[in-house]
Amino acid sequence: MASVTEQQANSGGLLYRLWLVYFFQGMAPGFWVPALTNILSAQGLSDWVALAFMIGPLGALVSPLLGGALADQLVSANRLYTASTLLAAVALAGAFGCLALHWNPWWFFGILMIHAVLAGPGWGLLAMVALTHLRHGERQFPLVRLGSTMGWVMAGSLTSFVFKTDTSASTGGAAAVAAGLAGLAAMGLPSTPPLGRVGSWRNSLGMGAFGLLRERDQLVFFTVTLLFSIPLAGFYMLAPQQLLVLGGKHPTATMSIAQWSEMLAMLVVAGLMTRYHVKTLLLWALGISVLRYGMSAYAGACGLLAWHIAGIALHGICYTFYFVTAQVFLDRRVAPELKGQAQGLLTLAASGLGPLLGALLCGWLRGNLLHADGSGWLELWLTLGAMIAACFGILALFYRGSRG
Repeated sequence: MASVTEQQANSGGLLYRLWLVYFFQGMAPGFWVPALTNILSAQGLSDWVALAFMIGPLGALVSPLLGGALADQLVSANRLYTASTLLAAVALAGAFGCLALHWNPWWFFGILMIHAVLAGPGWGLLAMVALTHLRHGERQFPLVRLGSTMGWVMAGSLTSFVFKTDTSASTGGAAAVAAGLAGLAAMGLPSTPPLGRVGSWRNSLGMGAFGLLRERDQLVFFTVTLLFSIPLAGFYMLAPQQLLVLGGKHPTATMSIAQWSEMLAMLVVAGLMTRYHVKTLLLWALGISVLRYGMSAYAGACGLLAWHIAGIALHGICYTFYFVTAQVFLDRRVAPELKGQAQGLLTLAASGLGPLLGALLCGWLRGNLLHADGSGWLELWLTLGAMIAACFGILALFYRGSRG
């Protein structure tokens, strides 16, 4: 096996290979996640939207930690990513195939759950591979991660302007192809063998990551991440619907504006991470998030589509400043034998428990605040914005932090 130093020698090729895998990794959900609410509505399944957005988080409650533990102790992270992503692509094709054939909705949700379990560890495993082999993670990781954003943008544009499938279940087929390409591209990634030892059943299941919470800043960080992810779940669940209410004609492509701003943020955050404290960047992300939901709230009050689109544009900045910073932060602070589990714990909070609670909350808000005449958006977004403001306060008061 080639050493890490030898693998880093061909840094240009490594950057390209990682970028390509991230491109397809981001393209897959970029096809179906922004369109899901409108796809289900077109199938007469509007009442199932909240459940649909709970599926991914439910899968992410277990599989990211387990995947991280396997990568830390038993299986090379790159091989585990390849296998799980290819299997997830098959499951995604099956789920949307059932929807296209108008089978009982439970077929769609059941197979989508299988996809969620298989895909759950993907982002954490890919981050582990990238941060292990990139020589200058702070500067290079955001540039590699930019590939996923570009893939998402490409998917949204193809959906709305080329395939014209904003409300069609066939969008899921395109997503499955993209996921399959991610798995195939990952076969060219360098070997990332486990660095830990097989220990107790607790560590084998990824439970060792919870030991990180004994340290004050880690506890505050993961708590805020969990709480922030609850209102954040409303973005893809509710923003496309508001676009249609306000007269938007291409909701999937319009939602990809968030990824355009995310691309710009990726280019900026690489430099900011070498100049500012982690706490500063996280607070910026939370503050901009409050403003972002405030713009959508104002759009609901005045009926102007432009304000909602402006809010969508800010989402990419919020997401990048928080979650890219978070992944690099964990890579710096965590022992090598726990890095996979730490990334899994981040996925559990940010893509599992937080969005699960968020889907329940946003489903309730959607049913109780939104009305047939198009009103209620002001109250909905202000509620979610207030929750993010509380996260800002918790982080500002209780996170001590240090430079880097």
